[in-house]
Amino acid sequence: MPADTKTGNPAPLGLVGFGLTTVLLSMVNAKLLPAEGEVVVIPLAFAFGGTAQLIAGLLEYREGNTFGTVAFTSYGAFWWWFGLLVIFGENGWISLDGATTTLGVALILWGVFTTYMWIATFKLNWALWSVFLLLAVTFFLLGFGDYLGIGWLGVAGGWVGLITGLDAMFVSFAEVANWAYDREVIPLGGAPLKSKSGRKTQPAD
Repeated sequence: MPADTKTGNPAPLGLVGFGLTTVLLSMVNAKLLPAEGEVVVIPLAFAFGGTAQLIAGLLEYREGNTFGTVAFTSYGAFWWWFGLLVIFGENGWISLDGATTTLGVALILWGVFTTYMWIATFKLNWALWSVFLLLAVTFFLLGFGDYLGIGWLGVAGGWVGLITGLDAMFVSFAEVANWAYDREVIPLGGAPLKSKSGRKTQPAD
């Protein structure tokens, strides 16, 4: 967005809220950090991954951006779901015994959702296209790892999730830098698919 506009672009906030939280959790999933470190992720999931994305989604609604509204509010709600699931389970408010298969299905469903959001990014830009593709792969690896009880799939999902989070943080950085300098200093790439007029469509944000 040009620097002289009256409203800011909420997408970088949503992207970094998602990306930073994903990086930290993925480092635990990839076994780069101890499993006990997951307790550090939970408050971050509520405060930044969850709440910041929900705020970004509401702001995207005001901007008339359907894609941004659906994406940020949905993944913000995902982090709230994840945080509540861990807290309720750890405190004994709900029993997670025997729930691994169901958890796997839940993550697979998030992969399905992310896949149809990824399809929409073909009309946005290559940067978002890559984030949603990687995120879909992450969900499927984590989901099938839990559903099938194959540990290395979860570890692989952690590594892909780490790349996904860093990718989202890069897109956030690029959008903030481009706004600050009021020009494209960090290209995000045109849309993978062209519009009917033959011109590449512009990103929604």
